[in-house]
Order: sequence, then structure tokens, then C-alpha cells
Amino acid sequence: MPRRATIAEDLTLDELVQRYRTTRDPVERGHWHALWLVADGRTVEETAAIVGYSRTWLRTLIRRYNAEGAVGIGDHRHANPGGSALLSTVDRAVLRTALGGSAPDGGVWTCQKVAAWMSARLGRPVSEQRGWDALRRLGFSPQRPRPRETRADPAAQEVFQKGGSPVNSNASTPTTPPRP
Repeated sequence: MPRRATIAEDLTLDELVQRYRTTRDPVERGHWHALWLVADGRTVEETAAIVGYSRTWLRTLIRRYNAEGAVGIGDHRHANPGGSALLSTVDRAVLRTALGGSAPDGGVWTCQKVAAWMSARLGRPVSEQRGWDALRRLGFSPQRPRPRETRADPAAQEVFQKGGSPVNSNASTPTTPPRP
């Protein structure tokens, strides 16, 4: 028989139910629901099947509630500020100035060239994706010329650009049937 998890008796069963029913945050509601079911005598496995959380997460949630009480319940991701920016404010200003001119090789700036610039500035490798992110964050787009079709007939292109239609072998057959 599976061992039952124990919930700290900070709140009564009725208070757990009340918290579950009155909270507006859906993540917090799921946490209170799980705690209510475990406090009511269900196993972690039964509770996991009901609320849709994994057994590992439920055990973590129970441990957190037992250690911190009601403060430990809820979505703690809202308070997470995230990681620090890769480039400082000064580095972003220098990059914006550099993007105003031509790339170090004399061509246009690409994600790869921005990433190489960032690598030299930061002293560590930077992926091409971070170059893309830096360009977009500064309001730029990666500049790369559109590919040109090299297999096309130059004479047909010239006729088309002047407003004519290209030579077509099926041009004599109408595309729509004639009206009766």
C-alpha cells in the first residue's frame, strides 16, 4: 500500500477548500486543489491523476507548503526577473553606432557578423541566434541581398520588365472556355 503524504496542519480542510474556491490565479487554484485532496486522505498517485500534475511535482509542492505555508503556494514564475542582458547599455549603444556603418568586412551586417562582433566585445563565443536577437532588439533587420535567379533567360526578363508577356508555348490556347 502506498505511503500517504502528510500536509502541515497550518490550515484546516475547510480552509484549504475555501482557498481553492476563492483564488483567481489558475496555477494557485491547482495547487490548493492538490493540497486539499491530499489533506482529505488521497494518495499522491490518486491526486496526480485527478489534478494532472506529476507525482514528483506534487511531492515538491507538498514539501514547499509544509516548509513555507500558504506563502509557498502559487506561481513563483511571476516574480522571476529572468537572466541579465547579454549586452550592457553601453555595449548596445556601441553596437547601434557600429550598425550605422558598414560591416567589418565592408559588406552588409548579418546575424553572423553581429554575433562575431559580440563575441569579440564579450570575449566569449556568441551564437548566430544572439546576433539576430541583438539586431531585432535595436530595431534593425538582418540585411542580406535577395538571391537572384541565374538560370533565367535575360531576353525574356527584359521583355517582362517592359510590360510584355513572356513567350509561352501554350499562348495560342485560351485559358478560359469561350462563352456560348
